[in-house]
Amino acid sequence: MTLRPYRPSDADALYDVCVRTADAGGDARSVYASDRLMGDLFALPYATLEPDLACVVDDGTRVVGYVVGTADTPRFVERYRDDWIPAIAGRYPPAPAELTDDATPDDVMHHLHEHPERLLVPEVAAYPAHLHIDLLPGFQGQGLGRRLLETFAAAASAAGADAVHVGMVTANTGARPFYDALGFHVIPVADSGPLTYLGRATRH
Repeated sequence: MTLRPYRPSDADALYDVCVRTADAGGDARSVYASDRLMGDLFALPYATLEPDLACVVDDGTRVVGYVVGTADTPRFVERYRDDWIPAIAGRYPPAPAELTDDATPDDVMHHLHEHPERLLVPEVAAYPAHLHIDLLPGFQGQGLGRRLLETFAAAASAAGADAVHVGMVTANTGARPFYDALGFHVIPVADSGPLTYLGRATRH
C-alpha cells in the first residue's frame, strides 16, 4: 500500500470510494439520483481547491482510500461558494428554499451544497482545519486510516493550522473508536444536528 499525493486522474476513484462509504460508513450507491453527488460535496471540492492537503492510498492497481480537507475552514467556505459552486453549476437541480419534513435525500444534499456557510460552526472556530477521510471496507483496520490522518495533520500544521476538527455522522458508530484512538475529543456544539464534532491538535 502506498500513500501518495492526489492527482487529478484520481477523481473517478475518489467519487467511487466516497459513495461506497457515504451512508454512515456504508454503501450509498443508489441512495441519491447521482452516485457522484457525495463526491461533489465531500471529496472533490477539497481535492480540487486544496490539492496540497489531499492524499490517497494506492494498492498498486487503484485508489482505495483518501483524506481531503482544508487548513482554513472560513477560507475554504469562501472558495467553495466562489469557485466550486460555479464549477459544477447545472449538474444538480436547485435545492428547495427551505427543507421540510418531506424533503428527499437529494433535497437535503443539494441544500448543503448551496449553503457552504454551514461549515462555520462557532464552537469549532479554534480548530480551523477540517477533513474527510474514507477507506473502502476491505482496507480498514490496517493502520492506513491512521497514516492518512497523520499525513493530513502534518500538512495542515505546516499550512498554519494548530488544530483540526471533523464533523462525524453520529450514526457512524464504527468511526468513533478510530478518532478516539487518535486523540480526538468531543467539541460541545449546541445545535449539532446529525453530527458529532471532534477535535485535536494537528501536532499530536
